[in-house]
Amino acid sequence: MTFQYFLQLVISGLVIGSIYSAVALGFVIIYKATRVVNFAQGELLMVGAYVCYAFLVQMHFPFWAALLLTILFGMVLAMFVERLILRPMIGEPAISIIMVTIGLSLVLRSVASAIWGTDILVYEPKLFPQEMISFAGVPVSLEFVWCFVLSVFLLAVFSIFFKYSKAGVAMRATAFNQQAAQSMGISVKHIFALSWVISAVVSGIGGVLIGNINGINNTLYHFGLKVFPATILGGLDSILGAAIGGMIIGILENLSDGFCKTYFDLSGVKEVAPYVILVLILMVKPYGLFGTKEIERV
Repeated sequence: MTFQYFLQLVISGLVIGSIYSAVALGFVIIYKATRVVNFAQGELLMVGAYVCYAFLVQMHFPFWAALLLTILFGMVLAMFVERLILRPMIGEPAISIIMVTIGLSLVLRSVASAIWGTDILVYEPKLFPQEMISFAGVPVSLEFVWCFVLSVFLLAVFSIFFKYSKAGVAMRATAFNQQAAQSMGISVKHIFALSWVISAVVSGIGGVLIGNINGINNTLYHFGLKVFPATILGGLDSILGAAIGGMIIGILENLSDGFCKTYFDLSGVKEVAPYVILVLILMVKPYGLFGTKEIERV
């Protein structure tokens, strides 16, 4: 494995990892606010990619208009799901709500297949420039650069939002103690709705970015399953952990795949690598790299 090939694997892994980080943010937001893992995250990503395709290719909207409409659609879908499906489940056991999100994932997958079919679709025209630039002697597509920049920008915006905005502070207070937050006048129901809206938005944008690189079909939801190890690795309740965990998984899965193809002529390692990496790290850090350690006193 030459140094240039190694560097190319790292760069492409960093780009994919940045998108993992953005989508992992959606997992973290919902878990921090509701203590529920949303197993429909991959389907929200897939729907976002398809909806942007519909506006961009089928209706011929400009890219930025298509992206804004996709974000708006994600917000409406999230509010609909939270209000009609998940809000009546408040107070129910967490496993019941998790099963609802699994059912939601199946419904979204079926609807997307019924509307757009199963063929691979591509954005035409491409969303970002296709020219190549040289980075340390390695050719890199401007498409990758733009995806990386937008993903990092998205992470920075929401990190600032959670740290400094009134709604962000309310979400952190709700995650810490729902009863105390309610006693301070915070509407927990509104915080739950906001968490789903933000999660749908970041997932939809992540779907647009990954769909632009790999194309879109009904298996795009698998991306959400690959993001889940990144979320657990960073710590299920840590925004910083989501960012770093996504980058780590993206780089390590690319390196492991390239290494196995080069020296052992093995393929398909990329699909398994995130879970192997997750298990190895959790053996040392059970709560993830930045997760909050829970201590029960008896």
